Amino acid sequence: MQWYLKVLQNYVGFSGRARRTEFWMFILFNFLAIVVLRILDSILGIALLGALYSLAVLLPTIALWVRRLHDTGKSGLWLLLALIPAVGVIVLLIFACLDSDPAANQYGPNPKTGPLPVSA
Repeated sequence: MQWYLKVLQNYVGFSGRARRTEFWMFILFNFLAIVVLRILDSILGIALLGALYSLAVLLPTIALWVRRLHDTGKSGLWLLLALIPAVGVIVLLIFACLDSDPAANQYGPNPKTGPLPVSA
């Protein structure tokens, strides 16, 4: 749950890097929330809760995708591949599964190792 909350707290943070764990845990909790809200929507006979939730997490999800792409050394513009039906989404999922760049890249230090120590 901490990963989910971390993404929501950094909802407009398009800079930096996001680990695979942060990405996939957010996706998991997001999926579970949508399933529960869709069930509630069907029970109540409205299609409002799921739509409102999806709209509310749209910007944090885009920011997370950009940070995940940064973690693999790619620009956030690669997210535009999602506009290509089927193939674009598959390529993005492959990128999301890739391991982090082991060293610091142009988007920041490796989140697995943290920032580099500052020598005195």
